[in-house]
Amino acid sequence: MLALQRTTHHTLHALSTSLADLGLTAAEINALANLSGRGALSVSQLSAQTGTKPSTLTNVLDRLERRGYLSREVDAQDRRSFRLALTESGTVAAHRVGTAVADLQSRALADLSADQLAGFHAVMTALQEAC
Repeated sequence: MLALQRTTHHTLHALSTSLADLGLTAAEINALANLSGRGALSVSQLSAQTGTKPSTLTNVLDRLERRGYLSREVDAQDRRSFRLALTESGTVAAHRVGTAVADLQSRALADLSADQLAGFHAVMTALQEAC
């Protein structure tokens, strides 16, 4: 587990460095990456996607909304809930985040075999399900 924690910190540092001009926190990068290309999501859906508690996610969403990257719309199906949608500038930022994530993933996993990748995905799934 410590190796996973170290790897997570190295990954977040690499992403923060490549996206430094956007001035995003790791939590904001995570939220934008998970909102990208998905249309409007509820807070609970984004919470599940990011692995972030809704109460923690609220502060991240507030910051993204203040920056003009995100809008909150009342959910027509459940007026007590909000749908989170990227604005035009949020879509641009999310695309940059997605590209940075894909580039890092491509570099990091390029030399792994199909069996190694399958094992990696199996471990990640097991850890997510255990938590």
